[in-house]
Amino acid sequence: MRLYSLSVLYKGEARVQLLKAASDVSTFNFFQRSSVQEFMTFTSQLIVERSELGSRASVKEQDYLCHVYVRSDGLAGVVIADNEYPSRVCFTLLDKVLEEFSRQVSRADWPSGSPATISYAALDGYLSKYQNPRDADPMTRVQAELDETKIILHNTMESLLERGEKLDDLVSKSEVLGVQSKAFYKTARKQNSCCEIM
Repeated sequence: MRLYSLSVLYKGEARVQLLKAASDVSTFNFFQRSSVQEFMTFTSQLIVERSELGSRASVKEQDYLCHVYVRSDGLAGVVIADNEYPSRVCFTLLDKVLEEFSRQVSRADWPSGSPATISYAALDGYLSKYQNPRDADPMTRVQAELDETKIILHNTMESLLERGEKLDDLVSKSEVLGVQSKAFYKTARKQNSCCEIM
């Protein structure tokens, strides 16, 4: 799972303006990095241009997903990630970044802004923090812990069922237990069989 790009743009009436961007192209060939970065910027602008105000969308391009959120005030964000990265985390990141950006950068600067003129330095930090969605997003972390717990519980139940079968063998072989004790055990076992987990 990997994030490659995080961009903040403004969708004006005439055109889409890139305000700020951060990218991580370290996994690409050194000689391809600038081309990849230009392509991500172009793709981000194109997706925002073709998206309606107040909309969210995910666009698949080969092995990548481009998640876009265009607010009703024209401020937009785009995250480019691989297919495995959870889309819910991407949209959570976009919400957080756009909200913070709108508080720190004056709305009057959006239509004429550019990466050189806009002072907002948090994108690189967000891009590195969100590389691992489990660490960055509490909901993803809880879901992963639930999955682990479910696996442990399933393994525990299997071992309990195996132990229960062994207990049946021991009871039937036991010479110490009386006939009534064996009958009681078998009756209790039948009564509890309604609660078995399939």
